[in-house]
Amino acid sequence: MATGEREAAPPLWPVEARLAALLPDLLVFRKPRGSEPELATAQGVLLGVHVMGFTALMDRFSLTCKSEHDMDKLAHIFSYYISDIVEHVLCFGGDILNITGNVLLALWTVEKNQLSDIITLVAKCSLEIQEKFGIYHTREGQDLRLKIGLSAGRISQVIIGDEQRQYLLVIGRDVDGVQLAQRLAQANEIVLSWNCWKLCEQYMFEVEIMREDEAVKLRDMRIINPFDFDEHFDKCLDYLPHYRTSAETLRTALELDPNSALEQTLRKYIMKNLLKKIDEGQPMEYVSEFRTVTIVLVNLEFQKTAWMLHLCHLIQEAALYISTVIEKGGGQLSRIFMFEKGCMFLCVFGLPGDKKPDECAHALESSFSIFSFCWENLAETKLVSISITNGPVFCGLVGAVARHEYTVIGPKVSLVARMITAYPGLVSCDEVTYLRSMLPAYNFKKLPEKMMKNISNPGKMYEYLGHKRCIMFGKRHLARTRNENHPLLDREKELEAFTLAQQWCVQQKKGQAVLYEGGKGYGKSQLLAEINFLAQKKGQRVLPLKLKEADSQQCFYVIQTLMAIFFEIDICPAYYRQECLHRHLHGMVDEPLHCLFNDLFFVKFPLSFKVSHMDDLARQTKVKECFIQVLQEAVRETPLIFLIDEAQYMDAASWEFLGTLLSSVPIIMVMTLTPPVTLCGWAQHFLQSPQAILVPISKLAATSLLRMACWELGVVSIPQELQIYLLHRCFGIPLYCEVLCQDLLSKDILLFHDLEKEEEENSKWETLSANAIKSTMYSISPASSEDQEVYVCTVKGDVNLDTVLLPPLLKEIAVNQLDQLSPEEQLLVKCAAIIGHSFHINLLHHLLPGWDKNKLLHLLGALVDMHVLRWLELPAESMLVPSIIDIIDQTKEKKKSDTGSASPLSLQKEPSLQKEHQTDVLEFGMPLLREAAWELWPKEQQIALHLECACFLQDLACRCGSCHGGDFVPFHRFAICSTKRSGGTFRFCTYKDTGSVLTQVTTDKLQLPSPQDSFHFQEKTFRSQETFSSKQHSRTEEEFLEQVNKKLAQTSPEKDLLTTKPCRCEEVLKLVLSPLTQHCLVVGETNCAFYYLLEAAAASLDLSDNYMAFFYLKKASSLLSQPSAFSFLKKHKVKICQFEEATFCRLRSEVCFNMGQITLAKKLARQALRLLKRNFPWTWIGVFFQTFLEKYWHSCFLSQPPNNPSENKKKLAVLQQRVHCLSLLWQLYNLEATASSRRFAYLATLMQKNSAEEFANEAQVVSTYVDLSQFSQNMGDREKWLHCEQIAIQKNSLCWFSREGLLATAQLMQALAYTKLCLGHLDVSIKLGFQAHEICRHLKKPALENLVLSVLFRSAFLKKKFDLCVHVLESQWALISQGHDILGLACFYSACLDLLLYGKGLLCRPFGECLRFIQHYGHSCVLTSQSNIMLGVHSSLAMWFAQNSQWDQFDHHFSKACWLVKRTNASLFGSHGFVRFLECHVLMLQKVPEGVFMHVSPETPSQTLQYFKEFFSRCVTCPVYHQWVSELKASVMSCGKKESMSLTNTIRSFDTSLTRIWIEGEFLKENNSYEKNLGIQSKHFFLEPLCERHKEQSQILRSSQKLYL
Repeated sequence: MATGEREAAPPLWPVEARLAALLPDLLVFRKPRGSEPELATAQGVLLGVHVMGFTALMDRFSLTCKSEHDMDKLAHIFSYYISDIVEHVLCFGGDILNITGNVLLALWTVEKNQLSDIITLVAKCSLEIQEKFGIYHTREGQDLRLKIGLSAGRISQVIIGDEQRQYLLVIGRDVDGVQLAQRLAQANEIVLSWNCWKLCEQYMFEVEIMREDEAVKLRDMRIINPFDFDEHFDKCLDYLPHYRTSAETLRTALELDPNSALEQTLRKYIMKNLLKKIDEGQPMEYVSEFRTVTIVLVNLEFQKTAWMLHLCHLIQEAALYISTVIEKGGGQLSRIFMFEKGCMFLCVFGLPGDKKPDECAHALESSFSIFSFCWENLAETKLVSISITNGPVFCGLVGAVARHEYTVIGPKVSLVARMITAYPGLVSCDEVTYLRSMLPAYNFKKLPEKMMKNISNPGKMYEYLGHKRCIMFGKRHLARTRNENHPLLDREKELEAFTLAQQWCVQQKKGQAVLYEGGKGYGKSQLLAEINFLAQKKGQRVLPLKLKEADSQQCFYVIQTLMAIFFEIDICPAYYRQECLHRHLHGMVDEPLHCLFNDLFFVKFPLSFKVSHMDDLARQTKVKECFIQVLQEAVRETPLIFLIDEAQYMDAASWEFLGTLLSSVPIIMVMTLTPPVTLCGWAQHFLQSPQAILVPISKLAATSLLRMACWELGVVSIPQELQIYLLHRCFGIPLYCEVLCQDLLSKDILLFHDLEKEEEENSKWETLSANAIKSTMYSISPASSEDQEVYVCTVKGDVNLDTVLLPPLLKEIAVNQLDQLSPEEQLLVKCAAIIGHSFHINLLHHLLPGWDKNKLLHLLGALVDMHVLRWLELPAESMLVPSIIDIIDQTKEKKKSDTGSASPLSLQKEPSLQKEHQTDVLEFGMPLLREAAWELWPKEQQIALHLECACFLQDLACRCGSCHGGDFVPFHRFAICSTKRSGGTFRFCTYKDTGSVLTQVTTDKLQLPSPQDSFHFQEKTFRSQETFSSKQHSRTEEEFLEQVNKKLAQTSPEKDLLTTKPCRCEEVLKLVLSPLTQHCLVVGETNCAFYYLLEAAAASLDLSDNYMAFFYLKKASSLLSQPSAFSFLKKHKVKICQFEEATFCRLRSEVCFNMGQITLAKKLARQALRLLKRNFPWTWIGVFFQTFLEKYWHSCFLSQPPNNPSENKKKLAVLQQRVHCLSLLWQLYNLEATASSRRFAYLATLMQKNSAEEFANEAQVVSTYVDLSQFSQNMGDREKWLHCEQIAIQKNSLCWFSREGLLATAQLMQALAYTKLCLGHLDVSIKLGFQAHEICRHLKKPALENLVLSVLFRSAFLKKKFDLCVHVLESQWALISQGHDILGLACFYSACLDLLLYGKGLLCRPFGECLRFIQHYGHSCVLTSQSNIMLGVHSSLAMWFAQNSQWDQFDHHFSKACWLVKRTNASLFGSHGFVRFLECHVLMLQKVPEGVFMHVSPETPSQTLQYFKEFFSRCVTCPVYHQWVSELKASVMSCGKKESMSLTNTIRSFDTSLTRIWIEGEFLKENNSYEKNLGIQSKHFFLEPLCERHKEQSQILRSSQKLYL
């Protein structure tokens, strides 16, 4: 529809008005007449407007190979252009008869004596049209121009059709005259037909005679005074009875009173699919679509001697037949229009609701039937020409609001018209139709290439000869060949069925049939290829055959072809066929019977006397007997297997013979069936045979599908966004995965990176994509061959996978499925497709105009029953109805009441939408449907709907209700610049169409969040913090733990925060933030998109999903660096404030830290601090002075909080980001063991403490002191370590009043468990670990939970509770395996190695798996930056290889440990790794006398003693290992006296000494009560693993937790 500042329509029109807007006044005000064609004549003036350059413009678009985008631009240009002309004609009282292609025809019906005045009126209208719209410049460089023809005189009208469908034709000499005038006119010219010239007042026109007695060219009018024409215009209005009477509309026809008789009459002139949408009340802008259709143009030329009335009867007869034939094939007769020599019928296959499989084949067969009928039954027909094309077009409304038509626009429409002229008298088609029809090649004949006007590359053309039976039999082949490099996935059960059939056939000596049934693309052909390979490998003979739909029409075709393959005459030359067949039949079939096979195999054996006396039935019976006899002889020598692909296309005679063969010959038949199919009676009888088994083929599992994608792309891993892209589109169907991967490769949107290339730190954020994918788990194991290159792939930075168009093959499949739904269901699916793969009912209801809730729920239930949609399994509490909504509504109440607009959230308060289904969230359950439905929308309408979704979701883009709302970037909305919120009201489209609910949609509806939107709930939490921070607390550790125990023991939901509302932020990220960023990007609101991308990245980091955080930040980077375009709408470069730039740097720094990009992380963190006006020094001198200032002068700079609450929040936002940056910096510098790095790290912790105290947030202060204690422990400062921990305990008074305080408590509990472990209080550490884990589970903090489990494992391990260790590790695996976190897995496998070495035979993961992990990921920057963890890993690996006397491997890993030991600190992991390293040293010294190590330096013993000294000086804060290291040192000291100490003794000494390590005057004794109390249940559950085995192990772990709680 045209858009712009034009006539406004009421929000909802009655049905009569909507029908009238599609039809001319000539039909609306026509008196009812008979059903037979009847000529009605009247006087009138015709105006024909021809848009020049439109075909050339379409040709330009067709060369860009971006069909959907080009169709959108094309339709947009034409709609805007033609709508202006339509409205101008309506203003002058014209009646738009039709808009056909690029031609508009208008009529002024008057009396004969009024013609001269109306000609003057129409001439003035034409001149103004040329003046205003005569030339239109497009961005593509192709100008559109107008040429106009006028004619006047006697106009004949005739109605063609029957009671169901009718068409209006305007014919006559003067209709031919206007067409002639158009042809004679050049660009920007107006030409009058000769009759029009004779009837007008010639003195008023300046003209040029073009051809004598043919036409004149109008130059201008001789009206000097404009008021003279106004008077003339008023005069002409008296001649036009249907001219508009009000200023609100351009047509009187739109204001008629309801009239059922008129409505029934008008409905006959409109296509059925459009009528259904009008009846359902769909807005006009929801009607248009972009889709691939097949266009059939039938051109009939009649003899010039034919009378007009007789000609009408011929057209009537042709129209009725064409309409009947076309509708059987799924098409519609769209339009009939006359021209000088005859008549044209435009037919379209594949319009909305009509899409069918094999559309091109149906179009060709229907066309040939029409061609034959017209030649044989229409006597006056001179020439019949039919052309067929297939391609993408715009199917929708073109014109103005008051008058528009449903039409198709596209290059293929122009091509089909040119083909009629180029190939007259034929049924011609383009190459696309030829290929997509899948009909045999012998049904076509290639046509010579011809030049076509304004079409640069029409492509190959073919003549369709009709369906003919070729005198040949089929060839042996299968649809797919086996790929040796890609094993068959998830088909073990299907192959087992074939194996069992083989065994049964051998044992029972009876035939067996295995029929595999599965949808298109399920891998049936690939399965047959695998069976073919397996059978031939065993020496069995295989006869393969692939069938097509056309084969079902040929009797006995399958048996004919299979036997031809058996006799090997299908591949031999024709002249050798008879000799080859004779050789095979000799000795098995009597010579006189050979002639029975003449017709079957196209040979010429002499006709024998015996055969000549047989009738046809006897001959057929004898042929079958001979075949059975031959096959019985063959299977005695070699087992025989028939492979028949697409067996649903087998003819009935072949089914009958195979049934007989199955019961008489021990042969194996393997077939595939594609549902839904209607099998013949013999096929059903075959399936019911006890020797036939039907095996359904299932879809691939998600993991198998991703492995397949990796094989298709030639990589070992694909990024997470590409995994989501494939899983959402494929749903386990292999064909879809294969086609999508090939499409991605052809579009060149993937980048490939060598996995074996040494991973280095990057200095630029823009080049981190490869490192990001390498920092996650690989989808398949890298190849072990050293010569084979191994790759990973990433998506190019400027590519948005959500908007990548489907390949044509897959889109056709999905559109076929979509059109099986009713129009209402189609609209629902299309609106849901705008929202995303998953959507909430309330948002869907918001997009559907005029729908009530009951109707919506009824249709949703129907779609769920059809598996088109499915309810998304979420926790019981619906995510989109959090408690935060009530707070938002209260805050906005006044603003909403002032504007009077209803909040979109009001829908959520309706109980009827939430009673039946708890979640109210659905997702698409059918592959490709969402993507195909999304692509059908025109871009303008698509953007408008995305805007509606964004406006709906923006109020929900915050933390969940259990987290008390707020931004994921703390106080984000308070810190953004006010200018950003008020700016950016770029208007991109305005809708004023019929029935529209999107009237005047502008992007100013989508604003960045305002501080008022969240002030209430953020202020509440902040004030409570101030209240508690004002009290002085001096609590001991015992008091703090006592309070924790009381809270964990509470059972009242009102008092226990852990039993009320668990965190739902993950659902917020998935269902709100992630879709919201996509909506903003499509709309073009880059400022909002950037804001929500930062929120999404922060949420991902909060949920420990580092890769998705990187993904969102990469999108944000592209907004800053590359202003791009979406379709025809220009996207402006985003402008961000300083705070957002700092937050952007901070988030990137955290992502880089998690990826092991230490240098870049430091750089970004410093940059963020600089933007936050808090510089961090670069040199040691700067560190010295800054440390002095932070220690002694910082209190002087503490400023009082501003009185303005909003300004206070802005300051808090800045302080929070500073704290985050400084916390990152000390962790980054803490990874390095140099003295300089320690000074930098110490300064960072000092600055963090000061910023946190300035922040005045108690929870933040507690977290900061926990960080300080951790740093002090790592640095070996025991006094400060314990002092900071005690301060954290004293300041923790807010722990159970907010989620932030609860998180700080969990961190403190983890720190206490860590401390008790380091000090050797293992029982207390285990108890605290269980309590900390319970809180982490509720908070859904995977990173903290993983750290707690690591501490819990280490405590249980040192306590020798190895069963508990196994259960902890299994739970840890369930946690980290889902996130593919390499660092977490390294900790996990390090613990597994400890258990393998010292766990008394208990096994969590086999050693080979641990070793492969280190081999594959050992060079990752993530692990190379973590020296503490990797020291323990390599030392443990060295110990394992030493146990197995693999000294080369020992030396390899020990050398790596020697390099790492200097880079570690006093942390628990560092101390543990140091202990393992010392064990390796001791072992090496003890093996020197045995000659194992030949190149040991004499200085090694002294170097070992030096390492012991370094351990005791460095690891002061980890005394849990001191006793054991002392014993190791003693063994080294005695090494000279005892030259033989075996490795076994060394291991045993460690094993026995664990129970008597002396810590602070106590021995750690083994607690056997654990094993005695395994059956005790805990109040709080521990984990919810994914598999049953994990659940059982968690039961035991919960029992252990009860013991310690």
